[in-house]
Amino acid sequence: MSTPGLLGLRRTYPQAKLVGLLPSALIPLLEGSGLFDELWPLASRDAGLAGWRRDVARIASARFDLGIVIPESISSALMMRLGRVREVLGFARDPIRRSLLHTEIPAPEAWGRRRLVSKERFVLTLLAGLGVEGEAESLCLGVTPAEQQRLAKALTLAGVDPATLSRDRPVLVAPGAGFGEAKCWPAESYAELADRLAARGLPVVLLGAPGEAERIAAVRSRMRCEPIVLAGTLDLGALKALVRGARALVANDAGARHVAAAFGVPSVIFFGPTSVSKTADNLSRIEVLETEHACRPCYRRRCPIDHRCLSSIGVDEAEAASERVLARAVIPPQAVRETSASGTGVGRA
Repeated sequence: MSTPGLLGLRRTYPQAKLVGLLPSALIPLLEGSGLFDELWPLASRDAGLAGWRRDVARIASARFDLGIVIPESISSALMMRLGRVREVLGFARDPIRRSLLHTEIPAPEAWGRRRLVSKERFVLTLLAGLGVEGEAESLCLGVTPAEQQRLAKALTLAGVDPATLSRDRPVLVAPGAGFGEAKCWPAESYAELADRLAARGLPVVLLGAPGEAERIAAVRSRMRCEPIVLAGTLDLGALKALVRGARALVANDAGARHVAAAFGVPSVIFFGPTSVSKTADNLSRIEVLETEHACRPCYRRRCPIDHRCLSSIGVDEAEAASERVLARAVIPPQAVRETSASGTGVGRA
């Protein structure tokens, strides 16, 4: 969701060396996008205080002119200051964070302390302080040849012919959410919908991140058809390659939907405890399914009552939404562009 702002930054400063500092597990997400010259893993995420010191030392050795701190944490700004970055820029919600910034970008009052705004507009507003312009709809991700190879290997290990799946584009069903179970449409509903999609002759892939094996098993055990199961077997790079070639995605309000949006893949997305208004951009190819209850949005990880926000969404309603997105998926998304020189596919939706 930050990529529209990052794309604008790249275009505004074409001669600058841009370095992205982020958790190692997230680096594949931005590989192949062309947004950065280098991607550095945050050692502090894996090695605690010793890793923190290594991060600070690496930043200091590079003698950066500018540090753009997207997270609003104190620690992220402190790392830049200790790394002797010449100018540190960001938003601030508290006096300590404010004291660590050289340049504070004022956040619109309408966002409130909870920052009820899409991440696309959050980052674009921050970078506007540098004269960067961009469009919230210009999501930008890429797929490298190495990521395509990792996907092919994972499919082969799962007993699936990669060429067949490339020809018969699948419907991806992602029933989990790292945020918590409150975001998840019921497993039995996912199973029934997946069976109905499979009955149409569509390949169905049950997709899950590491740690979601139990939920994937709960859906699989309730299904009558035989889906392709990829639970915790794909890194984010291989996931991008899979999503880019998908016919459609059915998922909760979680990370996979933003990857699908970047590649123009039409999706059915369930919203329960979260608000669409906070992620209100890049919805043109998404069928939003939500209900009106006084308790939502609550942003709880576990529902303290009966999970009515999602359990009241029926399979018939979800199937009708799936039919609409599948009708849009007849022609491969125009948002996908192949770059023949590098073999990298870049999606801009």
